[in-house]
Amino acid sequence: MGTFSVQIEIGDANRERWVSMDALVDTGATMTSAPASLFQELGIEPVSKQLFEFAQGEVRLMDIGYTWVRFEEQEILTQVLFNEEGSPPLLGAIALENAFMGVDPVAKRLIPVRGLMM
Repeated sequence: MGTFSVQIEIGDANRERWVSMDALVDTGATMTSAPASLFQELGIEPVSKQLFEFAQGEVRLMDIGYTWVRFEEQEILTQVLFNEEGSPPLLGAIALENAFMGVDPVAKRLIPVRGLMM
């Protein structure tokens, strides 16, 4: 699948302040991530730590938290990963699923999907 970016906004806990950015759509990433300083600027605090495996095979213990994310006319509360400075923002699988959005790899766009109860 080719990669593509979408415009997202990350908001504070009260949905009063938002930061807009381009994020790489990454269905191989569990969570939406951005540099930790962005979350700190919005007053978002880590709630726990989790081990993450990176593409090059490295495993790191990383901070995670919860906040609001808007994209494609959806606004959801989701888990986020406090990533290293300079790392590109990623829109991950949990946020995509919570917003009922899928990926059209040919058109390189997000598409609405139905929820499943099977």
